[in-house]
Amino acid sequence: MERLQKLLSAAGVCSRRRAEEFLREGRVSVNGLPASLGDRADPVTDRVALDGMPVVFPEEKQYIMLHKPRGAVTTLSDEKGRPTVAELVSDCPGRVYPVGRLDMDSEGLLLLTSDGGFAQRVAHPSHEMEKEYLVTVAGSLENCAARLSAITALEDGSPIAPAKVSVAERRGGRWVLSVTIRQGLNRQVRRMCALAGLRVERLVRVREGPLLLGSLPVGKWRHLTARERESLL
Repeated sequence: MERLQKLLSAAGVCSRRRAEEFLREGRVSVNGLPASLGDRADPVTDRVALDGMPVVFPEEKQYIMLHKPRGAVTTLSDEKGRPTVAELVSDCPGRVYPVGRLDMDSEGLLLLTSDGGFAQRVAHPSHEMEKEYLVTVAGSLENCAARLSAITALEDGSPIAPAKVSVAERRGGRWVLSVTIRQGLNRQVRRMCALAGLRVERLVRVREGPLLLGSLPVGKWRHLTARERESLL
């Protein structure tokens, strides 16, 4: 909720001072009712009018973080009828699009935005944004962190920068590895694990650049703070 004089100014109708005059003169209404100086409105849900004419507000750009669950596809629609990330953020004001990708079988931090310029800057390869994953693996575990970090090309010959790999936890015949990469080729971490003789049982992205997934519940989303947006750029 914002003060009406601020909303009218943001919509380009007039200055804040002039908006205050309009309010004193009774020329502004909210949802058909006369408004007064000091009243507030929601530009998304309320109908604000000046002299009976609707005021059109510029759409506010959205920047959100989703904790994508396993099984959801990173698309806005799916011809196979699978659950999509768009369904998970359907209650977000405005239409948002994924920044980058996270495959269907993977979980964790996924950015979505309505700001195309922001998305391009964050996802551009020259930015080399670090992405950290917690990967539960089984198979040939001896020296697996060293083997993973030594990989410099995928099975098709695509060159990759060495990953930072460490053992985060040991669970008997399964280990949890922290794997940090900068490139993000299609299913890169899974392909690296296959080359190292490891079977991926779970893969969760927990960090993108300075942004941490933290305690955000699976399937839920939240807005990024202004400081978080600035840190990503």
